[in-house]
Amino acid sequence: MSEERANRVREQGSREFGSEVHGDTGGDRWAQGSYGFETLAIHAGQDPDPTTGAVVVPIYQTSTYAQSEVGQHQGYEYSRSGNPTRTALETCLAALEGGRTGLAFASGLAAEDCLLRTVATPGAHVVVPDDAYGGTYRLFAQVLSRWGVAHTAVPLGDLAAVRAAMRPETVLVWCETPTNPLLRVADIAGLAEVAHDAGALLAVDNTFASPYLQQPIALGADVVVHSTTKYLGGHSDVVGGALVAADAELGERLAYHQNALGAVPGAFDSWLVLRGAKTLGVRMDRHCANAARVVDLLTRHRAVSSVLYPGLPDSPGHEVAARQMRQFGGMVSFTLAGGEAAALEVCRRTTVFTLGESLGGVESLIEHPGRMTHASVAGSQLEVPADLVRLSVGIETAEDLLADLEQALSA
Repeated sequence: MSEERANRVREQGSREFGSEVHGDTGGDRWAQGSYGFETLAIHAGQDPDPTTGAVVVPIYQTSTYAQSEVGQHQGYEYSRSGNPTRTALETCLAALEGGRTGLAFASGLAAEDCLLRTVATPGAHVVVPDDAYGGTYRLFAQVLSRWGVAHTAVPLGDLAAVRAAMRPETVLVWCETPTNPLLRVADIAGLAEVAHDAGALLAVDNTFASPYLQQPIALGADVVVHSTTKYLGGHSDVVGGALVAADAELGERLAYHQNALGAVPGAFDSWLVLRGAKTLGVRMDRHCANAARVVDLLTRHRAVSSVLYPGLPDSPGHEVAARQMRQFGGMVSFTLAGGEAAALEVCRRTTVFTLGESLGGVESLIEHPGRMTHASVAGSQLEVPADLVRLSVGIETAEDLLADLEQALSA
């Protein structure tokens, strides 16, 4: 981080930090070695328990910790400030994203709120995607705007438009790539250059890609955001969020606000996400392989008018996605030739694809963004097409998924 950028960061928020425990990779032996992704997912922050030899991190289901004397403890005082199970998860997340500090939260939006309250004060300005996730846009438009933080929505695939949107008071460029639900792709390295030239930070929501498919920090991002509810958890049984900071000083400031705001996950939720992270690599390979089969079916079906997927050679973001992603992901969106009525009918008719919100679990999900996940942006510039259907392609037998979609589309 340049001195100018460091000074800009220090101007936002408190400079007095607590001593709370968080996932800093500085002292973790796994994060310091030359290990592959799957090895880190299984071992980073997860050494065998020194007391019992247990190879799985225990669930430390406790709210407080004994102290030998006043102020003398073993690194933990109170579980809002730090919990050993959460520390293991935070250390693992930092290693997977190649960052310095990992922080876990009770939800993805809680992570976003912590980041924004750390780097933005009243009068600040943020650049956001013009097709941001509905919950994120609601946070900017309905919550932070009342706190005096302004935002400008622009197509992040157009670096000239992003540069033109920057202001002297811009503190952050908020990036989602691929986006939800239109699956547009942004050039992370290019955005990092634009943000840093203006003295701002770049945050990348890496939820759709997961750290297995994309490494934003290696491309210049300052902080990575996750809804760990999705691919990292992977089993639709936990709600959580995470931040991973590239810089130790920014990580320390985020940790201070994590403790001050208090939206942290419990030990069991942390354990569930940590368990999910262990199999992220093998699951993502299957998600991506199944998605490619689904895309092939959709592009050939007469009832489908368009398919949105960065793996398609004619996708506007294909070249960038091929450069910065390992594979193209398990999310697929498409529009129906029959309009909104046809989209609703397809959602109603599937049987293997479950009609439901969220994404990234082992089971396949189908939803209508306009009436479900993105209803909050109806009537705004971020409104999604009424004939759009979004799929989270799971890891079931591919032939069963194809047969289900074929019968739903052919009614």
